[in-house]
Amino acid sequence: MNMTQLTQAQAGTLESNDIMITVVPNQAEKEVTIELQSLVLAQYGKQIRKVIADTVREQGVTALAVKAIDRGALDCTIRARTLTALSRAGVTLKEVHHGTEKDLTVYTGQ
Repeated sequence: MNMTQLTQAQAGTLESNDIMITVVPNQAEKEVTIELQSLVLAQYGKQIRKVIADTVREQGVTALAVKAIDRGALDCTIRARTLTALSRAGVTLKEVHHGTEKDLTVYTGQ
């Protein structure tokens, strides 16, 4: 994936049981970094980071800064918000299913 074509994007809210994901191209670092704020960081921080990192990796993105502000979101919400932010940033999403990939169209509200 050509990372220079990506732009900053955001998905989610700061409402209860949601998460706000902001993604920014990270050309300088050439890696995926995750900054996480959460009310349940001590209990679930590792799992939240894993869901975000796995979702980004599955989409083939390798240079991205992710800022996540969690308000108790479930894994499915974290994944959905991450995918939406990636799509809004310019990533052509792939559906990952048992090791095969195909293009995935997602409604991004735009």
